[in-house]
Amino acid sequence: MHDVTQILSQIEAGDPLAADKLLPLVYDELRKLAAVRLAHENPGQTLQATALVHEAYLRLVGSAEEQTFDHRGHFFAAAAEAMRRILVEKARHKKSLKAGGQQKRVELARIDDDYKGPGPDILALSEALERLEILDPRAAELVKLHFFVGMTIQETAAILRVSAATAKKDWAYAKTWLRAEMLDQPLNDPVD
Repeated sequence: MHDVTQILSQIEAGDPLAADKLLPLVYDELRKLAAVRLAHENPGQTLQATALVHEAYLRLVGSAEEQTFDHRGHFFAAAAEAMRRILVEKARHKKSLKAGGQQKRVELARIDDDYKGPGPDILALSEALERLEILDPRAAELVKLHFFVGMTIQETAAILRVSAATAKKDWAYAKTWLRAEMLDQPLNDPVD
């Protein structure tokens, strides 16, 4: 993946052809990450993994505001954040009155015995994640990479430059903290 870092440097230097070289190198990995993330969404999600990848990629590379990426991990962390924001925007739109507001859609999957229930409320999760980011930025970044992008704990540990044990501890803490926040039962901050 040395090529990715090199192309990111070319994009930063203003090479207009570099962005065209980057997409083929990262597309498959971004598509897998998007598919994993969308698998956690509630039934009725109309956004496809391909569309999520393309929209996130355009925000990262095709935006008017200049973005710089230090390395491959930094690029994928930015991609995770872009995907999260896109999903939050879609969720907000669906909750708007114009899009049906709080009306509940009943899917045929609910009749199926294999139905495992809806995923978390993406808006509540996003709001709780913003609060966690203030208290513990590393744990919040780990949640974005692990939950929203679908990276393994080992992959997130490498990107965050911490040990796998630290990443596991952060993940356990973040899950518990976010669950309590989303249920309006905030945990007391841990005493160090």
